[in-house]
Amino acid sequence: MENIKVTFPGGKRIDAQVGDFTIQTDQSIKYGGEASAPAPFDLFLGSIATCAGIFAWNFCEMRHLSTEGLVLNMECVDDPQKKMIGEIRFNLTLPEGFPEKYHQGIIRAMEQCAVKRHMQQSPEFTVKINS
Repeated sequence: MENIKVTFPGGKRIDAQVGDFTIQTDQSIKYGGEASAPAPFDLFLGSIATCAGIFAWNFCEMRHLSTEGLVLNMECVDDPQKKMIGEIRFNLTLPEGFPEKYHQGIIRAMEQCAVKRHMQQSPEFTVKINS
C-alpha cells in the first residue's frame, strides 16, 4: 500500500510526500492561492494524460518505432449539468511514417492506463480522525 503524507506549508499551498518526491500544489489566484504550483485538480488531470502517454510511448519502444513527433493532447469537455468534466478526449499525433497496422494497437495500449482504469472502477474512500 502506498502512503502519501500531506503537509501544509502555508497559504493555500499543500505538499504531498510521495516516496522520495515532494509534489507541491497551490490554488490559483482566483481561489485565494498564489498560483506558485499546479492546483491539485490540475495534477489529477496531468496524471491521466501522462499515464496514457507512457503507455503510448512504451508501445512504440517495444516495437522499435520512432517516438519523434509523438504528441498526446488531452481535452476535457465540461458537462454543464453536472458542473464536472463529462468527457476526456485523447488526441494522439503519431510520428511520420507510423505504420497503420499499429493504430488500433496503440489505442488499446493507452486504454490500459492505470489511472484511467482506477477512475472507471473507483476505490472506496474513507476518512478517519487520528487523535
